[in-house]
Amino acid sequence: MPAVTLKLPQELKTRINDLAAASGKSPHAFMIDALAAQTSREETRGAFVASALKARQEVARYGQVMEAADVHKWLLARAGGGKAARPRARKLLK
Repeated sequence: MPAVTLKLPQELKTRINDLAAASGKSPHAFMIDALAAQTSREETRGAFVASALKARQEVARYGQVMEAADVHKWLLARAGGGKAARPRARKLLK
């Protein structure tokens, strides 16, 4: 594994050391975990944004939308184990 050097402000280094010790980890392991968690969050956010942009393009292309209240009602019914009719798409008003 290649080495990476980080120059940390002393205050941050102290905080990391304290938190690592409290969690029973080495500062190195603590920083690896923190970097992995942040990387995962950014990847998830990127996928969410890509999905939203794709949905926006589909709405622009097909002009079909569903009422948020209808979707919420359907989701709540499905989450509760019930059966519910899928919300109907309607033409987007411009």
